[in-house]
Amino acid sequence: MGMRSWQVESEKERLELRARLHELLHRLKGEPNTLLPFHQALALRPKGEHHLGLRTIEVDKVVGSMDRYEDFDHTFLPKTPHTLERWKRLRALQLSGVELPPIEVYQVGEAYFVKDGNHRVALAKATGQKYMDAYVIALDVPVPVEPGDTVKDLILKAEYAHFLEKTRLKELVPKAEEIRFTTLGRYDILLDHIATRRYFKGLEEGREVSWEEAVVDWYENLYKPTVEAIRRLGLLRDFPGRTEADLYLWVMDHRYFLAQEGQELSPEEAARSYEERFGPLWKRLGGALKRLLAKS
Repeated sequence: MGMRSWQVESEKERLELRARLHELLHRLKGEPNTLLPFHQALALRPKGEHHLGLRTIEVDKVVGSMDRYEDFDHTFLPKTPHTLERWKRLRALQLSGVELPPIEVYQVGEAYFVKDGNHRVALAKATGQKYMDAYVIALDVPVPVEPGDTVKDLILKAEYAHFLEKTRLKELVPKAEEIRFTTLGRYDILLDHIATRRYFKGLEEGREVSWEEAVVDWYENLYKPTVEAIRRLGLLRDFPGRTEADLYLWVMDHRYFLAQEGQELSPEEAARSYEERFGPLWKRLGGALKRLLAKS
């Protein structure tokens, strides 16, 4: 075996060992160990695509694949005997001085998904290459993807894209802030809040309220004031790993529960009440003392 062949075989064995170690660690953590699938990015409801031509892209930002996402692990290490052998052949060509052609990718936000050239990307990542040439097709999506996103992140962002499509919130309220959840299925609850708001506003004013008006009314007079109260109270610090949107739903549930008991609270009052009931122990004790003094 020649020196070059020995080097390629040795690198292949180390690569296989690393891939097995990654697989074991991810199984222990209960996490998927594959690339991001491109069909999850398509669920972000792209409005169109445009060809950017040949570009130099960062290898670290290539995180997914169009159709080979199960053949590589989350770091683009080959997982199957076929992909390992293909990697080995490409590495031998590279060491012999052959210049490999550019890959083809879809750009979604800050991340890239491989259309053609998965093994070339695997080779680039394994050898520590920082940049590579690629023909880039950019997708115009309402919620951008970032290189560190997981499959769950993509599903959450797809739900958010669906919500934005249904509400047209970014068009109706251009300054509307991002609404991000950490749990799946929450944007449908927001759509229910808007529909409820529309129904009761129509009853109060004795007229037909349009969906667009209800969306703006919900954001400006319910969601935004509640989030602003959450910020003023510093509530997010008390619930690490959660978002303002998560807390908004918890506060709204609490507000509804109190309304069933005959207490009609403003968003600010509901946020304060939630903090007193479910915040850190010292805040709960302070809330209990206030309620006791109010009754005395």
